[in-house]
Amino acid sequence: MCGRYASKNSAEDLAERFHATGRLPRLSPSWNIAPSQEAPVIRRHPQTGERRLDLLRWGLLPHWTKDPKSAHRPINARAETIASSTFFRDAFAARRAIVPADAFYEWKREGDQKQPFAAARADGDILAMAGLWEGWRGPEGEIVRSFVIVTTPANAEMAEVHDRMPAILEPADWKAWLEGDPEAASALLRPAPAATLRLWPVSRRVNAPTANGPELLAPLASA
Repeated sequence: MCGRYASKNSAEDLAERFHATGRLPRLSPSWNIAPSQEAPVIRRHPQTGERRLDLLRWGLLPHWTKDPKSAHRPINARAETIASSTFFRDAFAARRAIVPADAFYEWKREGDQKQPFAAARADGDILAMAGLWEGWRGPEGEIVRSFVIVTTPANAEMAEVHDRMPAILEPADWKAWLEGDPEAASALLRPAPAATLRLWPVSRRVNAPTANGPELLAPLASA
Protein backbone atom coordinates (compact mmCIF):
# COMPACT_ATOMS: atom_id res chain seq x y z
CA MET A 1 0.00 0.00 0.00
CA CYS A 2 0.99 3.65 0.03
CA GLY A 3 0.07 5.53 3.19
CA ARG A 4 2.35 8.60 3.15
CA TYR A 5 4.32 10.48 0.55
CA ALA A 6 6.24 13.70 -0.13
CA SER A 7 5.39 16.32 -2.76
CA LYS A 8 7.39 19.53 -2.65
CA ASN A 9 7.33 20.92 -6.21
CA SER A 10 5.64 24.23 -6.96
CA ALA A 11 2.39 24.39 -8.92
CA GLU A 12 4.26 26.04 -11.78
CA ASP A 13 6.84 23.26 -11.94
CA LEU A 14 4.18 20.54 -11.81
CA ALA A 15 2.09 22.23 -14.50
CA GLU A 16 5.12 22.46 -16.76
CA ARG A 17 6.20 18.86 -16.15
CA PHE A 18 2.75 17.39 -16.77
CA HIS A 19 1.60 19.89 -19.43
CA ALA A 20 -1.33 21.08 -17.33
CA THR A 21 -3.27 24.21 -18.25
CA GLY A 22 -5.75 26.50 -16.53
CA ARG A 23 -5.70 28.21 -13.17
CA LEU A 24 -3.14 26.77 -10.76
CA PRO A 25 -3.81 26.02 -7.08
CA ARG A 26 -1.72 27.45 -4.27
CA LEU A 27 0.58 24.68 -3.09
CA SER A 28 2.75 24.33 -0.03
CA PRO A 29 5.53 21.74 -0.02
CA SER A 30 4.92 18.73 2.19
CA TRP A 31 7.27 15.92 3.13
CA ASN A 32 4.54 13.93 4.86
CA ILE A 33 1.21 13.98 3.02
CA ALA A 34 -1.26 11.83 4.94
CA PRO A 35 -4.77 10.49 4.24
CA SER A 36 -7.59 13.07 4.48
CA GLN A 37 -5.24 15.89 3.46
CA GLU A 38 -5.48 17.80 0.19
CA ALA A 39 -2.74 17.17 -2.37
CA PRO A 40 -1.99 18.07 -6.00
CA VAL A 41 -3.44 15.77 -8.64
CA ILE A 42 -3.26 15.82 -12.45
CA ARG A 43 -6.59 15.01 -14.11
CA ARG A 44 -8.60 15.67 -17.24
CA HIS A 45 -11.30 18.28 -16.77
CA PRO A 46 -14.59 16.41 -17.32
CA GLN A 47 -16.11 19.17 -19.47
CA THR A 48 -13.21 20.61 -21.44
CA GLY A 49 -10.83 17.65 -21.57
CA GLU A 50 -7.96 19.93 -20.51
CA ARG A 51 -5.19 18.46 -18.41
CA ARG A 52 -5.53 20.25 -15.06
CA LEU A 53 -3.59 20.47 -11.81
CA ASP A 54 -5.99 20.58 -8.86
CA LEU A 55 -6.03 20.03 -5.12
CA LEU A 56 -8.05 16.95 -4.16
CA ARG A 57 -8.57 15.19 -0.86
CA TRP A 58 -6.78 11.87 -0.31
CA GLY A 59 -9.38 9.18 0.42
CA LEU A 60 -11.90 8.35 -2.31
CA LEU A 61 -15.52 9.42 -1.77
CA PRO A 62 -17.58 7.85 -4.61
CA HIS A 63 -20.22 9.98 -6.31
CA TRP A 64 -22.97 7.59 -5.15
CA THR A 65 -22.15 7.92 -1.42
CA LYS A 66 -25.23 8.61 0.70
CA ASP A 67 -23.61 9.66 3.98
CA PRO A 68 -20.04 10.98 3.70
CA LYS A 69 -19.67 11.21 7.48
CA SER A 70 -19.80 7.44 7.88
CA ALA A 71 -18.41 6.46 4.48
CA HIS A 72 -15.33 4.33 4.02
CA ARG A 73 -12.73 6.41 2.15
CA PRO A 74 -10.00 4.13 0.81
CA ILE A 75 -6.58 5.64 0.11
CA ASN A 76 -5.37 2.78 -2.12
CA ALA A 77 -7.00 0.71 -4.87
CA ARG A 78 -5.58 -2.64 -5.98
CA ALA A 79 -4.80 -2.66 -9.71
CA GLU A 80 -6.00 -6.25 -9.98
CA THR A 81 -9.60 -5.40 -9.07
CA ILE A 82 -10.29 -1.75 -9.96
CA ALA A 83 -12.05 -2.61 -13.22
CA SER A 84 -14.57 -4.83 -11.44
CA SER A 85 -14.83 -3.32 -7.95
CA THR A 86 -18.08 -1.50 -7.25
CA PHE A 87 -16.07 1.08 -5.36
CA PHE A 88 -13.62 1.93 -8.15
CA ARG A 89 -14.93 0.80 -11.53
CA ASP A 90 -16.75 4.05 -12.44
CA ALA A 91 -13.69 6.14 -11.65
CA PHE A 92 -11.41 3.73 -13.47
CA ALA A 93 -13.57 3.93 -16.58
CA ALA A 94 -13.74 7.73 -16.74
CA ARG A 95 -11.78 9.53 -14.01
CA ARG A 96 -8.16 8.45 -13.95
CA ALA A 97 -5.48 10.74 -12.52
CA ILE A 98 -1.76 11.12 -11.89
CA VAL A 99 -0.56 11.78 -8.35
CA PRO A 100 2.87 13.49 -8.44
CA ALA A 101 5.36 12.75 -5.68
CA ASP A 102 9.01 13.18 -4.89
CA ALA A 103 9.04 10.05 -2.73
CA PHE A 104 6.69 7.73 -0.91
CA TYR A 105 7.10 5.94 2.41
CA GLU A 106 6.65 2.30 3.29
CA TRP A 107 7.24 0.35 6.49
CA LYS A 108 9.21 -2.86 6.98
CA ARG A 109 8.55 -5.00 10.01
CA GLU A 110 11.70 -5.57 12.05
CA GLY A 111 10.90 -7.66 15.11
CA ASP A 112 8.13 -5.94 17.05
CA GLN A 113 8.67 -2.59 15.32
CA LYS A 114 8.27 -1.16 11.83
CA GLN A 115 11.09 0.73 10.15
CA PRO A 116 10.02 3.41 7.65
CA PHE A 117 11.73 3.58 4.27
CA ALA A 118 11.56 6.27 1.62
CA ALA A 119 11.39 5.35 -2.07
CA ALA A 120 12.12 7.69 -4.97
CA ARG A 121 12.98 7.35 -8.63
CA ALA A 122 16.61 6.33 -9.10
CA ASP A 123 16.94 8.75 -12.02
CA GLY A 124 15.85 11.72 -9.90
CA ASP A 125 12.71 12.41 -11.92
CA ILE A 126 9.33 13.00 -10.31
CA LEU A 127 7.21 9.99 -9.41
CA ALA A 128 3.96 9.82 -11.37
CA MET A 129 1.70 7.52 -9.36
CA ALA A 130 -1.46 6.20 -10.99
CA GLY A 131 -4.63 7.43 -9.31
CA LEU A 132 -8.40 7.68 -9.64
CA TRP A 133 -10.55 10.65 -8.70
CA GLU A 134 -14.20 11.26 -7.85
CA GLY A 135 -16.50 14.23 -7.43
CA TRP A 136 -19.22 13.96 -4.78
CA ARG A 137 -22.04 16.51 -4.68
CA GLY A 138 -24.03 17.00 -1.49
CA PRO A 139 -27.72 17.90 -1.15
CA GLU A 140 -26.83 21.55 -0.54
CA GLY A 141 -24.66 21.69 -3.63
CA GLU A 142 -21.34 21.27 -1.86
CA ILE A 143 -18.69 19.38 -3.86
CA VAL A 144 -15.93 17.13 -2.54
CA ARG A 145 -13.26 16.03 -5.01
CA SER A 146 -11.12 13.16 -3.80
CA PHE A 147 -8.56 10.65 -5.03
CA VAL A 148 -7.04 7.24 -4.42
CA ILE A 149 -3.61 5.84 -5.35
CA VAL A 150 -3.52 2.63 -7.40
CA THR A 151 -1.15 -0.11 -6.20
CA THR A 152 0.41 -3.19 -7.79
CA PRO A 153 2.42 -6.10 -6.43
CA ALA A 154 5.91 -5.01 -5.40
CA ASN A 155 8.87 -5.26 -7.74
CA ALA A 156 12.13 -6.90 -6.61
CA GLU A 157 13.49 -3.85 -4.75
CA MET A 158 10.23 -2.98 -3.06
CA ALA A 159 9.56 -6.58 -2.03
CA GLU A 160 12.42 -6.29 0.46
CA VAL A 161 10.25 -3.80 2.38
CA HIS A 162 6.60 -4.45 1.46
CA ASP A 163 4.52 -6.63 -0.86
CA ARG A 164 2.72 -3.71 -2.56
CA MET A 165 3.80 -0.49 -4.26
CA PRO A 166 2.16 2.43 -6.12
CA ALA A 167 1.63 1.90 -9.84
CA ILE A 168 4.30 4.16 -11.36
CA LEU A 169 3.66 5.65 -14.80
CA GLU A 170 6.42 6.54 -17.24
CA PRO A 171 6.06 9.84 -19.17
CA ALA A 172 5.26 7.93 -22.37
CA ASP A 173 2.26 6.39 -20.56
CA TRP A 174 0.70 9.55 -19.14
CA LYS A 175 -1.56 10.29 -22.10
CA ALA A 176 -2.86 6.72 -22.35
CA TRP A 177 -3.55 6.61 -18.60
CA LEU A 178 -5.45 9.90 -18.56
CA GLU A 179 -7.22 9.63 -21.92
CA GLY A 180 -7.10 6.03 -23.14
CA ASP A 181 -9.80 3.39 -22.87
CA PRO A 182 -9.87 1.09 -19.84
CA GLU A 183 -8.16 -1.74 -21.72
CA ALA A 184 -5.20 0.48 -22.61
CA ALA A 185 -5.09 1.84 -19.07
CA SER A 186 -5.11 -1.65 -17.53
CA ALA A 187 -2.00 -2.58 -19.52
CA LEU A 188 -0.06 0.17 -17.70
CA LEU A 189 -0.71 -1.21 -14.24
CA ARG A 190 2.29 -3.43 -13.61
CA PRO A 191 5.13 -3.38 -11.07
CA ALA A 192 7.82 -0.86 -11.94
CA PRO A 193 10.82 -2.36 -13.76
CA ALA A 194 13.86 -3.30 -11.73
CA ALA A 195 16.14 -0.38 -10.81
CA THR A 196 13.35 2.21 -11.22
CA LEU A 197 13.49 3.02 -7.50
CA ARG A 198 16.05 3.66 -4.82
CA LEU A 199 15.09 3.01 -1.19
CA TRP A 200 16.63 4.12 2.08
CA PRO A 201 15.65 3.96 5.77
CA VAL A 202 14.42 7.17 7.40
CA SER A 203 13.58 8.39 10.88
CA ARG A 204 10.49 7.08 12.63
CA ARG A 205 9.44 10.72 13.01
CA VAL A 206 7.55 10.23 9.75
CA ASN A 207 5.12 7.99 11.67
CA ALA A 208 3.47 11.11 13.12
CA PRO A 209 1.08 12.76 10.63
CA THR A 210 1.92 16.13 12.15
CA ALA A 211 5.66 15.78 11.46
CA ASN A 212 6.90 17.62 8.39
CA GLY A 213 10.06 19.04 6.88
CA PRO A 214 12.89 17.97 4.57
CA GLU A 215 14.64 16.14 7.41
CA LEU A 216 12.03 13.38 7.10
CA LEU A 217 13.68 12.27 3.85
CA ALA A 218 17.19 12.25 5.33
CA PRO A 219 18.85 8.82 5.37
CA LEU A 220 18.57 7.31 8.82
CA ALA A 221 22.30 7.61 9.61
CA SER A 222 22.06 11.41 9.39
CA ALA A 223 18.43 11.89 10.45
